[in-house]
Amino acid sequence: MNIARLAPLAFCGALLLSCGTAQPDGSAARTTTSTSSPSPAGSPSGPMTSPPEASAPARTPAGTAPSPTGTTPVQVPRDGMVPARVTGVRVARHDGFDRVVVDFEGDVPGYTVRWKSKVETEGAGKPIDLDGGQALHVMLIPAEAHTEAGEPTWTGTSAEPLTAVTGIVSTGDFEGHVGIALISDRTRTFRVKEYTGPDRLVIDVGH
Repeated sequence: MNIARLAPLAFCGALLLSCGTAQPDGSAARTTTSTSSPSPAGSPSGPMTSPPEASAPARTPAGTAPSPTGTTPVQVPRDGMVPARVTGVRVARHDGFDRVVVDFEGDVPGYTVRWKSKVETEGAGKPIDLDGGQALHVMLIPAEAHTEAGEPTWTGTSAEPLTAVTGIVSTGDFEGHVGIALISDRTRTFRVKEYTGPDRLVIDVGH
């Protein structure tokens, strides 16, 4: 066999392998996953973490994705941006976890996500009824949940058909802060993801 003739073929094959395959979904994903083991209810769970660099969209469907594994608080600051407008909160139940999706008009704002045994409304300081449980408190900064005319764009969402999350309530929309409480019977594992196209924040709470 002529080795000289095989050389171009080998080069072409290597070139094809190096190119990879394109993703059909044009949205980008950024993931932050808590990595500590569950802690007692209401107690701090170690240092806050920030998300890694943006990566390609996950190929695994949500229904078959692994369950969240940690309870570490997550904090991602974003200063100097135009406040994002919360346009809605959607839910879905998957094998091993409940999913809560916060939709935005504008870029995903900064956020803090942590378990709390006590939650109060923004500004007024009125206690939120957690029905004897815990709240995975999502604080969005800078953000708003109203139009320029002052009309609310989101005030609350039903937790049906979720099982780990028993309630989803607004803790307020005040001076660039929008709070969301995901109520549960106890501290559970969770993870946070960001997506673009459209912009949204995804919180998965383990069963």
